Amino acid sequence: MAVEHEARIVRTVEHAADTRSLMLRQTDGPRIAFRPGQFISCLLPVGRETLIRPYSMASDPENDDLEICLDRVPGGPGSAYLLGLSDGAAIRFTGPWGTFVLERTPDAETVFIAQGTGIAAIRPMIRRAVATNRGRPLALLHGVPDAAAAPYRNELEALARRTPSFRVEHVASARLSDEVARRWVHADQDRSRHFFVCGIGAIVPALRDLLRGAGYERRAVQYEKW
Repeated sequence: MAVEHEARIVRTVEHAADTRSLMLRQTDGPRIAFRPGQFISCLLPVGRETLIRPYSMASDPENDDLEICLDRVPGGPGSAYLLGLSDGAAIRFTGPWGTFVLERTPDAETVFIAQGTGIAAIRPMIRRAVATNRGRPLALLHGVPDAAAAPYRNELEALARRTPSFRVEHVASARLSDEVARRWVHADQDRSRHFFVCGIGAIVPALRDLLRGAGYERRAVQYEKW
């Protein structure tokens, strides 16, 4: 049986009108240990039932607090509940869960592809990769409806300015597949790269199939679909 934990919201960060981060401080003991890319399952009392909603941890494993990043989903009771909470509110959760993880940078060019709030899982992966990459190229391509309001944009672009081996670009969500094909399928025959892909809905398996179908090894295309 999964062990339940409890945390309280200590701070809320608004990235855009319907996109926020919740900073959670665990109150039932030492903070859980997790790996970059993993998620927790929040147990949300909505009406007469308890909804279970998974959220990737956007914070580093070394941080004191946990951070989750979420969009308001039209008609979604889980996101409406969480985004309606005030600082100080308690949240129960289980975890960490998931095998979409990065322990250390692969011995190849590493490309991170995020769609929307899929950047939550990718963010701590990038920070770990920058710390362990030994000079190998790192890239982030983030597909978002509005680049100006992309979560963590300023932070990641500042990290790229400090890290010559890391580059970051934002594109419109509708162009994400085309941009992946242009940059890493049609531009050259190099198939040694390693990909981490995270996002919401059908775009994730579509990108997985695009890359694997182009000749990248199956194990070199890791992905998480929400």
